[in-house]
Amino acid sequence: MSFGVLDGDGQVAQIEGHPFGRISFTGARFAQADIRLLSPILPSKVVCVGKNYAAHIEEMKGLTGDAPTEPLLFLKPSTSVVGPGDAIRIPPGSTNVHHEAELAVVIGARGARNVTPEQAGASIFGYTIGNDVTERDMQKSDGQWTRAKGFDSFCPIGPWIETDLGGLGLDPTDLEVTCTVDGEPRQQGRTSQLIFDVPTLISYISQVMTLLPGDVVLTGTPPGSARSGPASRSR
Repeated sequence: MSFGVLDGDGQVAQIEGHPFGRISFTGARFAQADIRLLSPILPSKVVCVGKNYAAHIEEMKGLTGDAPTEPLLFLKPSTSVVGPGDAIRIPPGSTNVHHEAELAVVIGARGARNVTPEQAGASIFGYTIGNDVTERDMQKSDGQWTRAKGFDSFCPIGPWIETDLGGLGLDPTDLEVTCTVDGEPRQQGRTSQLIFDVPTLISYISQVMTLLPGDVVLTGTPPGSARSGPASRSR
């Protein structure tokens, strides 16, 4: 089990140690078909943001209430994190587990503590996708979200961390976030529709808790997660 870098030719080059700081390659390279992708990072915590798309707030209004005036934070445990191809394990007896596709921000080597929105960019290592899997019946009955969102396997992340969106001609402030279930489109939104943008979120969270290298911030889910159907991988 090790970290790697996806080459331009589609192969994975193995690196020594963790991906922060200076990258040192081992010389080993593997075709993607020959490896199993795990979660691209092992966070100490996953900090999630609820109700960060207006359209999602509207579809969930009977369950979660009105739009927040400040970012609404909750945590998913590190044990909820799995890889992009791993199974999501449905709790016994549950029939109401939903997907929530989200842009995931990975914190870099310097971490973040009491940073301003203007300083937040320097704390970002890269971006990936996360699925904030949620058991709706428990979310409603508990009145808070820890159990509903904290089961083992309830946070697929990956398949990899993109550290240079600009080099791909992509703008993190206007990325498309989509989710399909068995090939059927379920969610679609853009990060430009976030109520609280990424720099604001990182700054706000860092005033509450120190974000450590490798921590993940899930930025909120667009509409469509409340449709009936099983949890799924997101992209």
